[in-house]
Amino acid sequence: MTEKPVSRGEIFVVDDDAAIRETLSMVLTAGGYQVICFADGAALLAVARNRTPSCILLDVHIPGKSGLDILKELHGEEYPSPIFMISGQGDIAMAVSAIKNGALDFIEKPFRGSEIVARLDEAIAAYARRQAEGSVLRVASLHFPGREPLTRREREVLEQFAAGASNKEAGRHLGISPRTIEDHRANIMKKLGARNAADLIRIVMTAARAS
Repeated sequence: MTEKPVSRGEIFVVDDDAAIRETLSMVLTAGGYQVICFADGAALLAVARNRTPSCILLDVHIPGKSGLDILKELHGEEYPSPIFMISGQGDIAMAVSAIKNGALDFIEKPFRGSEIVARLDEAIAAYARRQAEGSVLRVASLHFPGREPLTRREREVLEQFAAGASNKEAGRHLGISPRTIEDHRANIMKKLGARNAADLIRIVMTAARAS
């Protein structure tokens, strides 16, 4: 008798399309995860406030409140596990908005099952690694007077750049795509008033000396 493999944790999937829920459930179960599916955001909120999964996959377009609304209600930036948005190709602007509201990254439809499992594996591992490190980032304690405050994730990305990481390296460390890193970087530069990468580092160093 073969032993049942140990689950790698729960993944919550929120999508009103039964076919997509079924596909993701099959793919992620085969990848070793326990999958719990929800057809709308209200059902997710009822569970996600009391139970923390390894990861949440949240569709942008769901009945009732949108995926973006649900993300805000979960306080995505502070939620204790990574949240991925599922979006169609026409939803890039919405996906970028989701990232600003705390989503870790977005997955575009149509997707390939093996790629999703690999991306989630990486994101969950990276998230756990950061939690283990205590997420006490040097940049986290820096103050940039007169500037719009950076989100926790923007500070994590900024920490990577301050350490000299490329978009690809920063993405690998944080478990997100280089393209999403670029979006964060553009937002950080805008918030801190940096003209270019060198200017950004100068602003960080100045803040570090002042702290």
